[in-house]
Amino acid sequence: MFIKILDHVPPMTIETIREEINRVDAHIIRLIAQRQALAGKIARVKIHNGMPIHDNQRTTEVLEDVFNQAVESKIDPVAVQKIFDILIAMSEDRQRECSGEGNLP
Repeated sequence: MFIKILDHVPPMTIETIREEINRVDAHIIRLIAQRQALAGKIARVKIHNGMPIHDNQRTTEVLEDVFNQAVESKIDPVAVQKIFDILIAMSEDRQRECSGEGNLP
């Protein structure tokens, strides 16, 4: 019966699906920008407290957490970890820039 209901739903066009992907991509970019802004705030706290930019324990925690979230979401956890490796590197670059050590715009 459920399948018969779906038979009456018009299929989405590839253009419509791509538009939705574009909206998701734009949202991801906004979230990355928000994450980068938070990295700047973290830098100020680290500088004030004399803490190093790189924190092995925090990196491990983040990568383990996103791995588990990816598994729960049924997406490739290794690929998600690679994405977060990049996000963490971006965050550390932003923190270095805020501390006067980096060269970001």
